[in-house]
Amino acid sequence: MFSRDNWKEIFETIQKNKLRTFLSGFTVSLGILIFVVLFGMGNGLINTFNEFFGDDATNVLYVFPGRTTIPYKGYKSNRVIEFDNSDLRDIEKNLALFVEYTTPRISRSALVKYKNESNNYSTRAVGPAHQDAEKTIIMKGRFLNKADIKNRTKYVVIGRLVEQDLFGTENSIGKYIDVAGSAFMVIGVFQDEGGDNEERLIYMPYTTRQLIEKNTDKIDQLIVAFKPEIGYTGAMALDRSLDKFFKEKKYISPDDQSGIFIRNVADQLKQNQQFARVLQLIVGFVAFGTIIAGIIGISNIMVFVVKERTKELGIRKALGATPRSVIGSILLESVFITTISGFIGMLLGMAILNSLGEKLKDYFITNPYIDSTMAISATVLLILFGALAGYIPAKRAAEIKPIVALRDE
Repeated sequence: MFSRDNWKEIFETIQKNKLRTFLSGFTVSLGILIFVVLFGMGNGLINTFNEFFGDDATNVLYVFPGRTTIPYKGYKSNRVIEFDNSDLRDIEKNLALFVEYTTPRISRSALVKYKNESNNYSTRAVGPAHQDAEKTIIMKGRFLNKADIKNRTKYVVIGRLVEQDLFGTENSIGKYIDVAGSAFMVIGVFQDEGGDNEERLIYMPYTTRQLIEKNTDKIDQLIVAFKPEIGYTGAMALDRSLDKFFKEKKYISPDDQSGIFIRNVADQLKQNQQFARVLQLIVGFVAFGTIIAGIIGISNIMVFVVKERTKELGIRKALGATPRSVIGSILLESVFITTISGFIGMLLGMAILNSLGEKLKDYFITNPYIDSTMAISATVLLILFGALAGYIPAKRAAEIKPIVALRDE
């Protein structure tokens, strides 16, 4: 079956039937190429979802005050809910089994000046744990600490692009900037994988912001991080506990959906990952369909090849060729064409994926890829079915009597 004469015959057959060979190989290559590219796109979609949520911690809940819509316990509807410093302490006290850390956030916009440079920036008054919630990376200096909160220091940590805008090549650490008319010393510079907007932020102690605003204790929103070991189930339990806690403390009706808002990143992440996987399954199903189409294509071509060679096969059998040798010659040709074409399609598909990188990021596909094991498995599967596609018509041809085959037109 694997003799030199067989290989010589295969190459001679390929040489005589270039168009047929090309069409056979093209069908296989295209099927594998489309499978690899589509499957890689599905992985790129999952990468986008992971990257979107990977900028910030995924074990956090963002809690926002709202406005009531239902009267409750003597309080009228349309009441504005406010958070204050006591809420931080009460959460840490009453939900200690769930909570890893909490941090407030007070957001303001301000004109910031340094010497002759000025620009408008968003400022965030936060606590030390905010660095973990936002995955803030300190490039120079340090982040805010507990002493800054306690002493209400007029320190700021500025984004990389804020330093670039205001200071140019000058080192900003230890320098003073004017933030809405108040002087603050720069104690740190940070970078953030969230992009340019994140790196044009300025952080200061939340107690300092409260002091500037007539010594208030009000907070815009709260960030609550749950202990990772409690998992998704624990995160959902904390979500419900926070909702109940604030509705009881702020006298909000249990049926009021507008008094308090909670954004559970863990829940959002799981939902989006499930959505991405469903999309990947759909893409994978379509990609697998292209392999089926390739198998059907190669089957049709092999049926035609055997039909075309019926008389030739009859002559061989009349000269003493065994059914096994007849099947072997056709099968070897089918496997050879399928193998070469399949791996060419696989390598081209992987090359296309590698060349894309982040070019399709605007279409929510980031760094598409396919595991080499998956690509090779799909190719081998197509080769096996290609062999089967050649075996079935070859077996039928081998069973035809020589006299019948010789009469074939």
